[in-house]
Formats: sequence, structure tokens, C-alpha cells
Amino acid sequence: MTRTVTILSLLLALVWTGCESTPKAPDSANEETTIQQSPKAQLLEQIDRKYENPEAHYQLGKLAYTDGQLDKADFEYRVALGFNPVHYRAQAGVVRVAADQKQTERSQIIAELYISQAAVSAPASVRLGKAFQNEGLGEYALSCYYQATGLMPKSPEPYKLLGFYYLGENDQVRAEENLRRSFELDPYQTDVAGELGRMGVIIGLPRTTDIETAPATQ
Repeated sequence: MTRTVTILSLLLALVWTGCESTPKAPDSANEETTIQQSPKAQLLEQIDRKYENPEAHYQLGKLAYTDGQLDKADFEYRVALGFNPVHYRAQAGVVRVAADQKQTERSQIIAELYISQAAVSAPASVRLGKAFQNEGLGEYALSCYYQATGLMPKSPEPYKLLGFYYLGENDQVRAEENLRRSFELDPYQTDVAGELGRMGVIIGLPRTTDIETAPATQ
């Protein structure tokens, strides 16, 4: 009898030890949720904390656009612009959505309005141009870059952007013309110098000592 009780006690001890070694669930359900949270859920959480968050609304619009939800994307882009009227990527997004919805005239009117507003400065025109280019709206990007050259003729950046844009379009003549002009305005641009070199253009590179003493780009 005593032996039987001893065996039962050992079995119970083993069972109890096994129960204690069972992996525990996370202490916090929120921790597990955070790890598995999708980008959309994260953005919604940011918006829930602060609705007046233009970047979160813009990113949510991008996700909607990727999913083919054009109306939703347009809505989120416009909300972003409501909180930040010069959110250039959201502006370009609105034009992109209108173009994809075959609203050609509307997209053109909106694009021209944004380009006109960006005429306040060359940097604004450049930023809007980059946003248009990232959305595949090359025609409007070019308008912005050329607008920037008129606003600040001595700035090398717009010419550089024009040069690389035309290079992507395989327009070697215009690419070289604009890259040359950019290099003339700022000969310390290694990417421009390298591209001109690949195009077979002979250029005079600044001496190393000149590069070291050149003023830093702001």
C-alpha cells in the first residue's frame, strides 16, 4: 500500500512539473498585437491618437491606391492637404488618381493649379516636380523643373533634375544640355560629372584641394 502511494505521489509530481514548464502566453496582449500590427493598422493608430496628421493620412492614401481603392486614396490625400496645403506628394497623388480615373481634364486643371501655387519659389517647384515624377507624371514634373529654372536661373538643381529626367527618356541631347548647365553652375557634383563622363563629355574637374575647400552645400 505504501509503495502504491509513493508511486502515485511521484506521478503527480511529474505531472505538476510538466504543467509548470508549459510556455506561458505573453504577459501583455498589446505586445503581441504590436508585433503583428500591419502598416495600415499602425497608420490608423497614429490617426486615432492625432487625427490632424497629414503624413499618416497621405501614407494611408498610398496604401489605398496600391490596393486599387482610388476613391479612398483621393479622400485620404485631400484630408492630408486639409492639414498641410503644401504636402506636395499628396498633391501629386490627387492628380495621379484623377488621371487613373480617366478624368483627364480635371487632372490637368488640378495639376496646373498646384504648379501655379508652387511658383512662389524654386525649391517649392522642385519639390512638387519630384512628387509628380515619382507618380509617373513626367509632363507636370518637367513644367515644375522648367519653372524652377526661371525662378532661380543660377541654381544647379533644376538643371540636374531635367538632365536626369531626359536621360531616363533616352533624350541624350537635352540630357547633356541640362547636365552641362548644372555642372557649370556647380562643378562639385560628382554624380553629374560622372554621368557626363559616361556620355563622353570632356569636362574639367575641380582639383582635390579645391573640393576640400569648397563651401558645403546647404
